[in-house]
Amino acid sequence: MMVDGDETGGAGDSQQSDLLQVNPAASTTEMANPRLNPFPNNEHISDNYGDLELEFSSSILRSLEKYLPPAMLTAQREEKAKFMSDTLRKYISREECSQAKRRKTYRQEIISNYQPRFKGLYKLDPKLFLLPSFRKAISENTEESFRRIISEPFPGVFVFKMFQPDFSEKLLLEVENFRKWANETNFTIRRPDNTSKYGVVLDDFGLDIMLKQLMDDFIFPICKVFFPEVCGTMFDSHYGFFIENGEDRDADVGFHVEDSDITLNVCLSKQGEGGEILFAGARCNKHMDIDPKPEEYFDYCHIPGQAILHRGCHVHGARATASGRRANMILWCQNSLFREMQTYEPEFSDWCGQCVHEEKENKSQILAVKRKEMFRIESEAEPPRKK
Repeated sequence: MMVDGDETGGAGDSQQSDLLQVNPAASTTEMANPRLNPFPNNEHISDNYGDLELEFSSSILRSLEKYLPPAMLTAQREEKAKFMSDTLRKYISREECSQAKRRKTYRQEIISNYQPRFKGLYKLDPKLFLLPSFRKAISENTEESFRRIISEPFPGVFVFKMFQPDFSEKLLLEVENFRKWANETNFTIRRPDNTSKYGVVLDDFGLDIMLKQLMDDFIFPICKVFFPEVCGTMFDSHYGFFIENGEDRDADVGFHVEDSDITLNVCLSKQGEGGEILFAGARCNKHMDIDPKPEEYFDYCHIPGQAILHRGCHVHGARATASGRRANMILWCQNSLFREMQTYEPEFSDWCGQCVHEEKENKSQILAVKRKEMFRIESEAEPPRKK
């Protein structure tokens, strides 16, 4: 078995593999029962799955492999791939895989025919696109360096500047150029969601490479510091899109959560009044339907050039745009491992507002019971008073 350039396989590997070579029916049963470890085995060197015909990319499987149960780590590569693929299908159905193939065909048709206006936009050049202060903070890669450029006006909401002004200008012009091409060629634009009429999926016309580099090299290091429970060892997928709201554009979106683990929201332009973002508390899966408490509301006025970073499960919406328009670039960062690890969550999550509330209530009740018990013991221990 060839592992990351190491062509030597220890005796333990072959012995363990032999133990796993049981009849197919038994193998399937055994592999369905083990669960992923909540913590990765960082000493383990993952296999390379690039040469196998699989539904999921090699990079996703290599990252997931470190979380396999100990007995699975030394199994045959094909067995590990099957086990991990079965796990991932709990979150990515066969229909979604088929949909992804259709989208790939759709994108290939665009890229074969569409002529970009700014070719330099399609590969991230940090010196051209990113502010020096932002690049410096990322290169130092410490919480202290990030705190110098990032503010946290409300728990779980991080605000900072990252792009040079001409990045926003070029992206706006590139989107308009793509729309113009689609209109002239009678090509149907896929929208970010079913309600959008003016939004554009940036990944569809070639910006996915730039956005992945942005996520991996610049957003992930920040998330690892401020959202360590979410990002694990890597983000393994993203979804980037452009939205326009306001006059003669899409209506503002009400309260919602997003199909992301972390969301980056960059304000590209804003004209007129309104459109503030109203946050209303982060929620874990079991508390998604619980209404926010007064202290969980937070209004933020997004301005051009600013970026916001928050959890996808942080409930939020936009206030109505009173006049003018605003344009935003949205990047959803996703980690399939985090979604699997949510099954191992403790009773109370420290980032979910309702969990924090319930934990306080629980501790308060326990304390009240202990006090009552102490008073009872003390009263019983007191000597009887003389008459």
